[in-house]
This record gives sequence, structure tokens and C-alpha cells, in this order.
Amino acid sequence: MSLVAGIDSSTQSVKVLICDAASGELVRQGRASHPDGSEIHPDHWWSALQLAIEAAGGLADVAAMSVGGQQHGMVVLDENGEVIRPALLWNDTRSADAAEKLILAAGQGDRAAGAAWWASHCGSVPVASLTITKLAWLGEHEPDLAGRVAAVCLPHDWLNWRLAGHGPRSAGGDGAIDALWTDRSDASGTGYWSPFTNDYDRSLLAMAFRSDVILPKVLAPNQVGGRSSFGALIGPGAGDNAAAALGLGLAIGDVCVSLGTSGVVSAISPTPMADSSGLVAGFADATGAYLPLACTLNASRVVDAATHLLGLDYGQVADLALHAEPGADGLTLVPYFEGERTPNKPHASASLIGMTLANLTPANVARAFVEGMLCCQAAGLDAMTDLGFEPKAVMLIGGGAQSPATRVIAPAILGYPVSVPPEGEYVARGAARQAAWVLTGDDRPPVWPISGSVDFTADPTPIVRQRYNQVNNLTFPLA
Repeated sequence: MSLVAGIDSSTQSVKVLICDAASGELVRQGRASHPDGSEIHPDHWWSALQLAIEAAGGLADVAAMSVGGQQHGMVVLDENGEVIRPALLWNDTRSADAAEKLILAAGQGDRAAGAAWWASHCGSVPVASLTITKLAWLGEHEPDLAGRVAAVCLPHDWLNWRLAGHGPRSAGGDGAIDALWTDRSDASGTGYWSPFTNDYDRSLLAMAFRSDVILPKVLAPNQVGGRSSFGALIGPGAGDNAAAALGLGLAIGDVCVSLGTSGVVSAISPTPMADSSGLVAGFADATGAYLPLACTLNASRVVDAATHLLGLDYGQVADLALHAEPGADGLTLVPYFEGERTPNKPHASASLIGMTLANLTPANVARAFVEGMLCCQAAGLDAMTDLGFEPKAVMLIGGGAQSPATRVIAPAILGYPVSVPPEGEYVARGAARQAAWVLTGDDRPPVWPISGSVDFTADPTPIVRQRYNQVNNLTFPLA
């Protein structure tokens, strides 16, 4: 039995799964935590990965490995491979103003024209999460550090590099920044890679920063990037959402709604998408297709907030929500607790609207929080269908999907039946499946079936969505 390892280096932690390469059966696993914050030195990821590998029983017996990582994070290296400053993560919103400047510059002051220009060039409209805006911020606010940048990579690229034995010269490494590699799914979230040409567009990079920096080589989905010290093949890796899609076995037309720290609505499309509204990012997937994606900053933490507000545990909040009527008797939550990315309102805050003495009950509050979280995700799915995407199936995953209330209410809000697979580490599973694909060298990844999914259906409740949209537009009008 050949073994492969899948690594998920996420915002909060790192997970390592060791799987059978042929069947996908889990053999063993380990995890370790990352520090909190939106600005993290990559050394913390490396230290946590060593702990997770040790907890998983080591990697000496694996034939191949691959890394799925949080997208967009800006890792900047000097000519010796030294990390110049802590990485700015996807959820760091300090570059929101830089994103706006890039849009206006492309449109010569006309924001709508600038947004359409960016969407047609890189598939996305700049927002604070994209790497290109973080580089623009760096150039404006930390010019001395910006001047030292010789290479720019993403979190999973940097981990690939370290796993292959490269590293900073100060720590005895070779400093070989020209050995960096990535994959098209993660590259597509930078803002300077085009899903239409399948290549970097350095003219975009020049608009925000400099075009002369080293960028990681973009590998094919099943291409070997390097080898570990013990000879294991290292695959191209993937962005976390693309890795999760691979781990779930999504096919063309499938939609995944992931309720974690962030909320992500992603789909597998045979063609790239460009949305000038900025709601949908035109990313690539980990197989050669495309992954249109709408990401919200607020998802499972919305329900966390409900537990804190009501002083109840998750099960009690779910029970309350299910005992309230759809629409929470007119109580509507716009859940922008941490600002928002989709729609792009980084400085917004949450609002609970429609409160009366009659409807302000614990049950209605619980229901409004669950409905608000799901309405936020439904807006992303609507944006995709507005672009012509036709959903065939909707899958619900993530910590937030474990709530009975979320499962029951989701099909009514989303407007489609939903399937909930068993709880699992699907980003790490997708990375492991990619590693198995690299090992075989076949045209397609191995089939790793998932059993135990549960399906949920419900009558749609369009009035809930209508009220949410009305309140959202009234409270947070578009600029």
C-alpha cells in the first residue's frame, strides 16, 4: 500500500492526513495550532507543521505529499530567501484603500470602468484580500522593506519551498528563491495571474508594485514540484478552496458552500468567469477547470456571536432557531461583524434590524442569526447564476454546517437541496488526493469515494431573502 500525505495550512491551524493512495482511506493524522492574527511570520507555519507531522507519526513512509494553503497571503522574500516582514493574511483589510486606488487608476477615475477592466484581465476586481493589493500597500506604507523584495509567494508556495529543502541563508539554507513553485488555483487569487491566458500578467503587478520580482513557477495539476529530504514527491499544491473541491470530488456544475471562519461559495465551471461587480472572483481550480468563488468574511462566527449574546451553547441556539418561524417575525441580521468582502464593505459592521417588543425573543434572535449567515452566502450563489452558471448540486461543509439548524434552514434560503458530507478535513484530503495523482501521473486524479452524506430539502422562503436584501441595501447602500 502506497501512502500519501495531504497538508492543510489554514488560518487557524495545520492538519496533516496520511491516506492510502489508491482508496483515499485515512491511515493517520495530526494537527497543530497557528497563532491568532491577520499578520503572521511564516516561521510559525513551519514550526506548527513540524508538530503536526510528528503528531501524524511522521512522513518517512509516504511516497508523495501536497500542500493546500490559505489563499492570498503575501509572503515577501529578499535575495537570500529571508522573510522580510510578517505575512499579511487574506483577512487583513488594511489594503482596502490600495484596492480602491487600483480600480480607479485602471478606469481613469471611473470606478465601474476600472472594475470591468480588472475583471477582464485577472478574473477578479481588487479587494483587500488579494495579494496584489497587499503589495500596493507595502510599497506605499513600508517603502524601505518594499525595496528589498526579490520574490513574492503565497503561504503554500513557501511551505512547498521549505519541504523541498530550501530556506533562508541565515538558517543554513540555499536561499534559492528561483526554485519557488505554485499551482494555477492559488496563483489565480493573487490579482496578477489571468485565468484567460493561464499565465502571470506582469503588467498588472507593475501597476501595484514592481514587475521585476521573482514569482513562483506555475505547475500543471499533477506535476512534480520537488522532493523531500527522504525522497517523497511534492506536488504543486493548491489554494484551500480548490483543494477542498478536489477532496470533495466536485465535478462541473457542483457548488460547495463552506461555513468556516470565512464563508465560501465556490463552483466548478468549464470556463473562466469575469464579474465586474466584484461579487464573484474568477479563480482556477486544481484540475484544469475553473473555480468561480464568492467569499464572505462572516460565516460560522455569526453563530458564535449568537451563543455569546444569548449565553447558550450551540445545540441550544440551534434548537431555538428551529422553533422560530421562517423570517424570525421580521427580525433581520446583516452579519457584517468583521466588515465584509462580498459585497466589498471592509469598514461595515453588523446590524440587527426590525426589533420590536414582540419579536425580540431568544428564538427569533437565534433564527435571525442563522438566516443572516445563510443569506450572506446565498448572495454569492445568486451572483454566479446571474453570470450564467447553472448549479447541478449544492454541498454544505465546514464547522458551521454541523449545526442542525443550519442544515435544515440552508435549502430554504439557498433555494436548492443541499447535501452534507461527513465532517472531515477536506482541504487536507484534497491535497492528499493531488499527491496520489502526482504519484500515478494519470490524466485524472484517482477516484476517492465519500460515503455517509445526508441530503436536506425544504420549501424555499424567498420572503426572507427579499427582506434581507432590502435591509442590507438600506443599511449599507452601495457606493
